[in-house]
Amino acid sequence: MNYEDLLNIGPYALSAAQKEQIYRELLNRLTDWHRERCAPYGRVCRLLGDPAQGMRAVEDIPMVPVSLFKQLRLSSVPEEDIFKTMTSSGTSGQKTSRIFLDQQTAAWQQRTLERIVSDFIGRKRLPMLIIDSPDVLRDRNLFSARGAGILGFSIFGTKRRYALTSDMKLDLDAVEAFAEEAAGGPALLFGFTYIIWKYFCQPLAALGRTLPLENGFLIHGGGWKKLQNEAVSGEAFKEGLRNAARLSRVRNYYGMAEQTGCIYMECEHGRLHASVYSDVRIRNMEDFSCCKNGTEGVIQVLSPMARSYPGHSILTEDKGIILGEDDCPCGRKGKYIKITGRIPAAEIRGCSDTYES
Repeated sequence: MNYEDLLNIGPYALSAAQKEQIYRELLNRLTDWHRERCAPYGRVCRLLGDPAQGMRAVEDIPMVPVSLFKQLRLSSVPEEDIFKTMTSSGTSGQKTSRIFLDQQTAAWQQRTLERIVSDFIGRKRLPMLIIDSPDVLRDRNLFSARGAGILGFSIFGTKRRYALTSDMKLDLDAVEAFAEEAAGGPALLFGFTYIIWKYFCQPLAALGRTLPLENGFLIHGGGWKKLQNEAVSGEAFKEGLRNAARLSRVRNYYGMAEQTGCIYMECEHGRLHASVYSDVRIRNMEDFSCCKNGTEGVIQVLSPMARSYPGHSILTEDKGIILGEDDCPCGRKGKYIKITGRIPAAEIRGCSDTYES
């Protein structure tokens, strides 16, 4: 089996045992691929005592600390095959990760996102309101995580409108025109959490306006740290959207530039789900052993999608818990998780944190 075959499987169709067997084969093959083609990754593997051409257990696949993508050029394809370079989010003065994509990996990212999100909203494209400024997409060769997110989710939309102007002000004419065009029917809204709150919810509240988008479906991610700093809870965020646009279907997702496309979508029971296309382990912060379900630790994310760079096994700077596997009431198989925070001394970053007011 290869990743192309995996994309032909439903995003939440594999049981734990089936997925473990497939991942062991694919991740071992990828580890050896990257060892041979990316010299810095090869050195990391040797320092960790990883045996070349070995058949490792999934939990023994070498992990790359996510911060390493800020320090080193990690690419496993020739320079002439690099189709796109994506950068992670970072506030002013922070280093950003650079992710090098060939055409195959970029195409897999898009198809992976499409497969996951379609499971939640269906395959029909919907009128779409992007709660951001169109200026984010100015450079299509050097994508930020924020720009990549907007572009990626745009494939689900028709008649796309932007809710904000170039100077991040609410474009009231645009959002009211969008609501009129949606005419009470299904619609898709997308944006990054902090931007939605500060530049969409709060301005509409100040104007005393409520958009008639009760049949809309809003997807958001990133930027929770800033909301927490402002004492805005998840429930307060959803309440703000009900007041701003009568939205009741609001779903968060967890994702990162280093594994774009492999997002962890929130189901109707409030749980973030790993799809067939990615997996997660929780690591003990003292010795990096795997934690049992229900125990907090550092999140490790895995995906056999990452072919052009060694991003198939990443140790993040996020803390979380695996709540369960294969038994969520929503019916989706796979692990479901909760994000609990950042590890101490980790840089604060998030797609919507990159806009400084």
